[in-house]
Amino acid sequence: MNKVAISILLLLSLTACDAVNTVKEGFDHSQAVANALEKSVGMKPFVGFNWNNGVLALVSVNFDGIPKDKPVAEIAELAQVEIKKHFKQKPTQIMLGFSIKPK
Repeated sequence: MNKVAISILLLLSLTACDAVNTVKEGFDHSQAVANALEKSVGMKPFVGFNWNNGVLALVSVNFDGIPKDKPVAEIAELAQVEIKKHFKQKPTQIMLGFSIKPK
C-alpha cells in the first residue's frame, strides 16, 4: 500500500514539474510545425527538438524523401518561419534533412 501511495505522489510531483511541461509543450510545438510544413510543402516531416538549460538548442526537420515541388532553399525558409512561430523562440541551430532510399 505504501508503494502505491509513494508512486502516486511521485507521479503527481513529476506532472507539475517544469521539465515535464517543457517536454509536453515541445511535442505540441513540433507537431504544429510538422502540420504546417505538410500543408505548405506537401510532405509531413518528423520534427525533433532539444532544449538545453531552458534554451532551444536544436530543432531538426526530417523529410522522408525530397519534396518535388519546392526547392530546398524555400523549404528551409518555410521551416525557419514555422519553427520561430510555433516554438516562440529562435533555436541555436536548425537541422534540415531528407532521407532517401538507395537504388
